[in-house]
Amino acid sequence: MPGPRCVVVGVDGSPNSIAALRRAAAEARRRHAVLDVIHVLGPRGSRPRLVRAVVEWLRLRRLAAREIPRSRQISTRLRVPFGDPGQVLTAASRRAELLVVGAREHSEHGNPLGGAIVSAVLDRSACEVVVCADQAASRQPS
Repeated sequence: MPGPRCVVVGVDGSPNSIAALRRAAAEARRRHAVLDVIHVLGPRGSRPRLVRAVVEWLRLRRLAAREIPRSRQISTRLRVPFGDPGQVLTAASRRAELLVVGAREHSEHGNPLGGAIVSAVLDRSACEVVVCADQAASRQPS
């Protein structure tokens, strides 16, 4: 028996990832799917791993509560794994029907859709991928 329908979104707190969170929430509601919100932590940090994961999970919970109104009635799962973001999101795509990520405004690779994470998920995702940008942030003067 297949698992529940799932929309995965990668969130790092940037304006474009917030736009991705909003888009993923709308898609999860439209599809009657679980929203799987993932913030990937790199392997290194100044705090112990467990403390860092808990702090980031609480931050992610506040962000999700602020951006996704309770009236939307979306089942949401928050995850804060360690690893390479491209690999973690690609692995999560295997059980999803949609993966949503935010584009980087200034990619070091010159890709207008974003950096290495966007390239990795576009190349290896097992499901449909949507790349989002915060249009309001991109219109602000530098």
